[in-house]
Amino acid sequence: MNISDIVIDCSPGKVGASNLEKYQASGVKWIFQGGEKHAMTGMSYTSSANHEENLNVEGTRVVSCNTTGLSRTLVPLYNHCGSLSVECTMIRRAADPGDSSKGPINAIKPVLKVPSHHGPDVMTVKPEISINSMAVAVPTTIMHVHVIVAQLPQGHGLTTESIIDMWSNEPRIILMNGGETGITTTAEVMEYARDIGRKWGDLHEIFVWRDGVKLEGNTLYYFQAIHQESDVIPENVDAIRALMGTESNWRVSVDKTDHAIAQYNNIL
Repeated sequence: MNISDIVIDCSPGKVGASNLEKYQASGVKWIFQGGEKHAMTGMSYTSSANHEENLNVEGTRVVSCNTTGLSRTLVPLYNHCGSLSVECTMIRRAADPGDSSKGPINAIKPVLKVPSHHGPDVMTVKPEISINSMAVAVPTTIMHVHVIVAQLPQGHGLTTESIIDMWSNEPRIILMNGGETGITTTAEVMEYARDIGRKWGDLHEIFVWRDGVKLEGNTLYYFQAIHQESDVIPENVDAIRALMGTESNWRVSVDKTDHAIAQYNNIL
């Protein structure tokens, strides 16, 4: 008899294949993380892109922190425009805060596999978005930054302001004006997370600088910051609801999860 309906597998990357066999043999549903390959699971998940496609499936993979962040801002754009072509550069933290033995130190390390996995990974949850990515690792541990250039189709009907308004109405995105708030670096974004009472200094939302968003004709430029330790945590909760079939509407699921996180942080 199984004592669990579903397992969230957070084992180190590339360990999942052996665990998958055990879950399938026992009839337990499973959720892997972005360190595993999409080919191993056959399904990937992020709430804003493909919640419905994951309803009642045997198992899935919650995509990486960077892919989650890209999806949160690009999927609303795609839904409005009907097509989207994206080039992005990921300026990646070299290691998580606890990984003091890792580098680079006093160096910038390009990811020499082009494209990096981040762009193609977006297409595992939203294949309609055409996206390529490159990445560099820099000597910081607290966040990633994305530099994004998106080509919108003719007749998109958007302005810089309307895109900012669009994102303002989407969950798990925070927009702030760096010039007005003084929050112009990732260090200050993390200070903001602590200031608003996040118990572990987590910011599971994607941070977008309003004054770094610019639409020129059909080309959109913007920056966003990703707290790699936390943005996929609520996605795993939403993925549980999808796999168990307990909530078919992704926005309702996200609202439930975010409400619970807010209660935990004593901000409601």
